[in-house]
Amino acid sequence: MKLDTCVTGKVTAFEMKEACAPLEAFCRFLKNPNVFFLDSALPNGEISRYSFLGFSPFLTIKTKHNKIRIKDKDGSQECEGNPFEYLRKILNRFSLENTSDSLPFQGGAVGYFGYDLCHYIEKLPNNAVDDLELPDIYMGFYDIIISYDNLLEKCFVVGVDFGMDNTLNDRIGQITEILCGKSEESGGMFNDRDTDRAVDTELRSNFTKDAYMKAIRQIKKYISAGDVYQVNLSQRIEAHIDMPAYELYKRLRKINPAPFACYLGFDDVSIISSSPERFLRVSNRQVQTRPIKGTRPRGKNALEDEEMKQALLSSQKDNAELTMITDLERNDLGRVCNYGSIKVIEEKALETYPTVHHLVSTVIGELHERYDIIDLLRATFPGGSITGAPKIRAMQIIDDLEPCQRSVYTGSIGYIGFNGNLDLNIAIRTFIMKGETVYFQVGSGIVADSDAEDEYEETLHKAKALIESLNPCLTLSS
Repeated sequence: MKLDTCVTGKVTAFEMKEACAPLEAFCRFLKNPNVFFLDSALPNGEISRYSFLGFSPFLTIKTKHNKIRIKDKDGSQECEGNPFEYLRKILNRFSLENTSDSLPFQGGAVGYFGYDLCHYIEKLPNNAVDDLELPDIYMGFYDIIISYDNLLEKCFVVGVDFGMDNTLNDRIGQITEILCGKSEESGGMFNDRDTDRAVDTELRSNFTKDAYMKAIRQIKKYISAGDVYQVNLSQRIEAHIDMPAYELYKRLRKINPAPFACYLGFDDVSIISSSPERFLRVSNRQVQTRPIKGTRPRGKNALEDEEMKQALLSSQKDNAELTMITDLERNDLGRVCNYGSIKVIEEKALETYPTVHHLVSTVIGELHERYDIIDLLRATFPGGSITGAPKIRAMQIIDDLEPCQRSVYTGSIGYIGFNGNLDLNIAIRTFIMKGETVYFQVGSGIVADSDAEDEYEETLHKAKALIESLNPCLTLSS
């Protein structure tokens, strides 16, 4: 496709009366290139209402630093420029002549924004090692989406006809046959029994426990000096694994279902996430962000679990952190939202997951008419809950203390729709699988009264589900 060509698409949605469940559908289409599964695996009302599945994008964009590569059916081209501006240029090429509010995502871009895109938003040092060498932005553009309404238990196949591909209807027909089990391709790899197999591996961190605690002490010195109020410090863990990425995703999904979970099976990397945190949602220019601050492990029994909940709810430290980050998010939204539209509609909610409890707030606003999705991203990225406050100084300290660039971790994964809607998570509780090595990071928010031992243990609580999905017997040596 010529990038200077603007096209308008017409949306058609087919309701499937006999479609298989979302996880089984994912397994049936795994063999296709660049498959994605945005999987609201943990029931939570409207927050987890929709799951989306797609594959074989008609266009992909990968950026690294200022180098941009675009690939479509006519081949690939490379150029240089600001990755955010180039993505805006591509998104502006597509529009829809009809759309339905009943389905939030009706085709568009799916993929990730890496944390290190922060260097295109703020002037920051760049000393951490980029050993993974993954794209900063990796997104596919999809004209067919399988959409599941988990609340109403309905499935739709949504196609967007841009007049560029006369096979669209044939492809939709093939997909509907596979979803209904009428194709010989049906069945795929849907089998839960393999998720119980133990993985014989070893965990390695880019921090020793002593080094992590030393970094915490350094952060507290910065806090005492008035440089910063909080810094989110993370350690990265890696392991060799002899397992397909999709199997690891099924294991993680079984152990730790989450409202913003996902699987990206891209050509040179697989991203496997069970994130509990929404970074941004945009629907009809209404913006929502849901920062998490405050964590406690699940109790060993009902009484202990309740004690953990009450300890988190009553913690002055955790409540202060949540308030601080909520104010940071309000300020970020204030850069691009209508004056007076920003409201905290939920100051503190306790959410429970299989391995931890969290505190969450919800902030909303209305995107100003002069700004678009890219302006919103640049005003808010990366999310304040995983940097600290003030954000710029916290990111400077992160670069100084963390040995490796974060890559996908604490960036965002999700979709940008042709209809202007957007939904992105914060990429936490996330595996990056490259070759036969998996990487995952876990962090803790360091403040003035942080206890170094407790903060290190909090990272292990957050890692519990990820480690269990590899092997419940594994431990991280210090």
